[in-house]
Amino acid sequence: MSSREHPLFTIKNNCQDCYKCVRQCPVKAIKIEENSAQIVPELCVACGKCYKICPVRAKQDRDDVTRAKNMLAMGEKVYVSLAPSWIAEFDNVTKEQLLTAIEKLGFAGVSETALGAEEVSAHVAEFLSDKKTGVFLSTACPAFVEYIRKYRPELTKNLTPVMSPVLAHSKIMRAKLGEDIKIVFVGPCIAKKFEADRNADLLNLSISFRDLRRWLRESGINYHNIEPKNNIDFVCKRAEEGRYYPIEGGMIETIKHYNKTKDVYMMQLTGLENIQRELSDIDGTNPEKAVFIECLACEGGCVNGPCTRSHKSGFEKRARVIKDVKLGENTGNREYSYDIDCSYDNAPVEQKKYDEDQIKRVLALLGKHTIEDEINCNACGYDNCRNFARAILEGKAEIDMCVSHIKHQAQRKANALLKCIPSPIVIVNSNLSIIEYNEQFLQAFWNDEEHGDIYDSNNLIGANLRDFVSFTNLFSASLELGEDVKRENVHHDERVFDVMVFNIEQKQVVGGVITDVTKVEIKREKIAEKAKEVIEKNLATVQQIACTLGEHMAETEVLLRSIAKDYSVGESDRPNITIRNKRDSK
Repeated sequence: MSSREHPLFTIKNNCQDCYKCVRQCPVKAIKIEENSAQIVPELCVACGKCYKICPVRAKQDRDDVTRAKNMLAMGEKVYVSLAPSWIAEFDNVTKEQLLTAIEKLGFAGVSETALGAEEVSAHVAEFLSDKKTGVFLSTACPAFVEYIRKYRPELTKNLTPVMSPVLAHSKIMRAKLGEDIKIVFVGPCIAKKFEADRNADLLNLSISFRDLRRWLRESGINYHNIEPKNNIDFVCKRAEEGRYYPIEGGMIETIKHYNKTKDVYMMQLTGLENIQRELSDIDGTNPEKAVFIECLACEGGCVNGPCTRSHKSGFEKRARVIKDVKLGENTGNREYSYDIDCSYDNAPVEQKKYDEDQIKRVLALLGKHTIEDEINCNACGYDNCRNFARAILEGKAEIDMCVSHIKHQAQRKANALLKCIPSPIVIVNSNLSIIEYNEQFLQAFWNDEEHGDIYDSNNLIGANLRDFVSFTNLFSASLELGEDVKRENVHHDERVFDVMVFNIEQKQVVGGVITDVTKVEIKREKIAEKAKEVIEKNLATVQQIACTLGEHMAETEVLLRSIAKDYSVGESDRPNITIRNKRDSK
């Protein structure tokens, strides 16, 4: 299956290389390729976590709206199977308004997926009725089922042998409305696309609530203001307890009404990370009674699915769903009427094995040579350094994803630069506390008598710059202005410095390059004095040959005085000057 055929894919140019999806993906189905986080279809369970958390919308779900439009354009009789979580998703809209808006798109009608949920509950209740022991897992969530098939294939035998609610609903609709109808599921789930792909004879397509909104908007249909059709309602019949399904524990709420399951212990797990943890050693357990576990990939249930937009609290969503449920006389006594039995095959992901030497070689590249170096910070997205090393060996991860490695590498480069630069360098924060410095700074400004009782000469990190230099006003000015500051001939303890203060993090961190120009200034003064001596000597000579030189005497005096003045003002890089009189030159 290509990346675009898979329910989820990455828009490469949008990816900002933040690794957030790697950190959040519960099955690590992300491969870093050319600085872009690509989804690996054979590893993905389509839970949609990456889609939900991507800050730049680089992760996208496959758009099947065009296919749905084509079915309608061909005159097909197309019905919508609407997920019961719609009640928590669409605010300030009535059922009649939403159904009218959907029918205006060209659909023949809308039916509740919750009808299939009720059929599933009846089947599961019957299945559990004679179970005295064992652990049984729900199959209502396709992302969870995909996880079991790929990553816990040994637990496939624990899956209850019934279809999901949407497939059960598709069977009901075809039995009531005709086998030739087309069915499009609309809901909060991306993994439903797996079911549509694999069961096209029952479910033709799956689109999301987001897709439906966009389709209505592009068609100029405003479901908030639309005038509902007279007597419009869900086709087939209205659902009852099946409307509990989109909240955690909802399936259990429907099953527990059956007396035949009163001896079965029931629990729910939501969120794949929680499911992974709680089911980690379930295969070795042997409970004294039958245990049924409702498992949903999204925390809190389908009302928090990846394609939901509502920002209401989990409690408010749950309350809206519960309020919408209207129990009937069949609740707990419902006889199942359709054959929705099914079995689930394994599709185990190949787990490559790497020996200790291979892992250690990768860890060494990361600068991790001992157990203490393996800090397991999870910043790379993997729960420990060794799993990250395995991901590198598999070609799924890159070394630069290791934050500590990048930090140490940057620190080594910075230290090398600090060592190589002959001038004193110091980096300080907004409080003028020293963050970094080089040995030249220590040699230039450390004084045992003055500093020895306060600081450790081996580590000045955190020391206050004010205790070492008298020109901290330049650093403060740079921090306050957020601009670089340069001053020449700054005097400190009978020495002279050129100081350049530059911003690293504007108004937060600045660095200073401090160049000792004391010797240069002394040299300039000596050169100026020598020049003055030459002037005096040559003036005497000039006076003696004044008649010969005439007007050139005045020019020579001006030139010599100019030279002396230039050296006095401290200009650098003077050429060597040898002054000769004409007699010498001859």
